[in-house]
Amino acid sequence: MSNSAAPTARTRVVREPQRAIYDRPTIYRILDEGFICHVGFVVDGQPFVIPTSYGRDGDVLYIHGSAASRMLRNGATGIPVCVTVTLLDGLVLARSIFNHSMNYRSVVVLGTATAIDDRDAKLAALRVLSEHIIPGRWKDSRQPNEKELKATTVLRLPIEEFSAKVREGPVVDDEEDYSFATWAGTIPLTTVAGDPLSDDRLLDGVAVPLYASNYSRTK
Repeated sequence: MSNSAAPTARTRVVREPQRAIYDRPTIYRILDEGFICHVGFVVDGQPFVIPTSYGRDGDVLYIHGSAASRMLRNGATGIPVCVTVTLLDGLVLARSIFNHSMNYRSVVVLGTATAIDDRDAKLAALRVLSEHIIPGRWKDSRQPNEKELKATTVLRLPIEEFSAKVREGPVVDDEEDYSFATWAGTIPLTTVAGDPLSDDRLLDGVAVPLYASNYSRTK
């Protein structure tokens, strides 16, 4: 697929269009840094938005959940979905309340998601999901057994129709407000991992792996 896509009527950013981005490298950087996506879908006329984990492999997004979930039950034969991921990078405090904002990076992916039935393909997708959250963990862990595989559904969503919206930078106030005597600026926000806490029932001699002790979410 090409590195960019012309926006469709559904993905074109209308409000603040100067913040819109339609190239795949930017989209993928945002997706690869996030943890949780929100999946929007409609069942019998009722809209639902469900938070869940995800992973990306090339131009495909994998969405994880329980086989008993409403979304995944209805996605077995294909379901139109809207998947969003948002990273919050900072609070922007302006002189006026109206001009307060946030620095953020967000992605919207639209398409039809289908459930993965093939056992090997499902295992491969679950590995993508695991490696997305913490690279290196899959090979150190017990692999899913047949009961666990049956209880788990993974949806496959091709990344074909998408857009991103990014706000970065300083405060933007109305010119007349720059003389207003109040502090203005940005408060950066980051996701920082703390020191790993070993489980109480850890076997003797099992050390904290480097992927846990050196964990960082920044891609």
